[in-house]
Amino acid sequence: MGHDANLKAKVRQLPDRPGVYLMKDRLGRIIYVGKAKSLKKRVSTYFQRSRARTIAQPKIRALLGLIADFDIVEVKSEPEALLLEGKLIKQWRPRYNTDFTDDKRFLLVRLDPGEELPRFRLTRVKRDERSRYFGPFAHSGPLRRTLQQMRRRFGILLADATPRALPDGRWQLYDDIREEIYEHPAIVTRDEYRQRVEAACEFLDGRSREWLASLREEMAAAATRRAFEEAAALRDVVFALEQTLKKTRNFTRTDPTRPGGDEDALRALQQALGMPQPPQAMECFDISHISGTFVVASMVHFTDGRPDKAQYRRFQIRSFVGNDDFRAMEEVVGRRYRRLREENRPFPDLVVIDGGRGQIGAALKAFLALDCEPPALIGLAKKEETIFFPDAREPLRLPLTHPGLQLLQRLRDEAHRFANTYNADLRSRKIRESILEDVPGLGPSRRAALLEQFGSLDRLRAATADEIAEVKGIGPRLAAEIAAFLAQPG
Repeated sequence: MGHDANLKAKVRQLPDRPGVYLMKDRLGRIIYVGKAKSLKKRVSTYFQRSRARTIAQPKIRALLGLIADFDIVEVKSEPEALLLEGKLIKQWRPRYNTDFTDDKRFLLVRLDPGEELPRFRLTRVKRDERSRYFGPFAHSGPLRRTLQQMRRRFGILLADATPRALPDGRWQLYDDIREEIYEHPAIVTRDEYRQRVEAACEFLDGRSREWLASLREEMAAAATRRAFEEAAALRDVVFALEQTLKKTRNFTRTDPTRPGGDEDALRALQQALGMPQPPQAMECFDISHISGTFVVASMVHFTDGRPDKAQYRRFQIRSFVGNDDFRAMEEVVGRRYRRLREENRPFPDLVVIDGGRGQIGAALKAFLALDCEPPALIGLAKKEETIFFPDAREPLRLPLTHPGLQLLQRLRDEAHRFANTYNADLRSRKIRESILEDVPGLGPSRRAALLEQFGSLDRLRAATADEIAEVKGIGPRLAAEIAAFLAQPG
């Protein structure tokens, strides 16, 4: 497996105590997390040549071939190691740990607050951050019975309901109120129905927390009697349920301009991307256009996890006319870092490109044209929030709750906002300047000369006829006509 003498010496120094070990690849990324009754005995098995030859499973053989380093965390007991292992797997989602990261076997109850009349639906996948989720629930039968009970107790809608809008703005929830809702009217206003929904949510949230307490007791009992596989399965459900309950209390996205840095997010991002240090300086690029017109680009800069607006930059595309995001990205990345190199200023620790393989390939091409080594470079594709790398690494999908991903989203969203604002400003300016097309005798070249001289239509309006006449190609007579035209009200 190519492990050097230093790594083997590190193994020999491991303690004969319980703990958790984190296996890393050559880029420092965590690829596997495991627990051990004895760290010394367990970790040493990964570096035995005889074991590598006898393992039948291709996945495990592949893991052994990728291990280049490891870290350990000592704990006091096996049950504590069990809990810490699950926590770290949930945090880092290593590619060779699958048991803890697959929550699709559990049912969730989903509620979309954006619906006119929100309904309670069953799902196995968290589809979006806007919806509210309850669960996960391991057994479908009791959960379905609970929802039927809630429909009668609170008068809420399930997925199979087809409410009917009435002419007076109210809603008829069911045709047969005696069958479906025993104690609640079938005809309600939107606000009355939403009060029912809130009461049902409190009930379902309470049921989830009761179940969580029961699961914790079962997990502790299983660990005490040393039934660690059973305890691990229970722990998996506990962690998933805790995460879901935490998210139901927080629906507000973090403001990208909030005060204070985000050291935890920076460290999480460092670990996820396999960087040697947290990315204290990050820059993100975004392209904005309307069907190939008004093509502009933005670059935003974050320092210590927060916006550094003094270093924001915006670009108009110079090298071509039309709709080509890749060429536009190559141009603006090249312009930015050529300028930094010429001014002998440092590059950022991380460059983020809004987009996937095509956009990141264009950015890499810009660095190659500059004949300089790029800093850490990634693309963030919005469709599934997938991270792309410019090398042979597989795309990375972090959980939506990962603080490092959330920091990247804030960075990307700020670049998108800044690009769109510039695009809107540019369109507005072009629309205002189009008034010059109505000036008799003023062709395209003279209009361009006027705007180049004065910089904007507002400055041109403020100029005198004599000042306008100083522009090449504009004589005194035409200058007087322009000044009079612009002086007209409206």
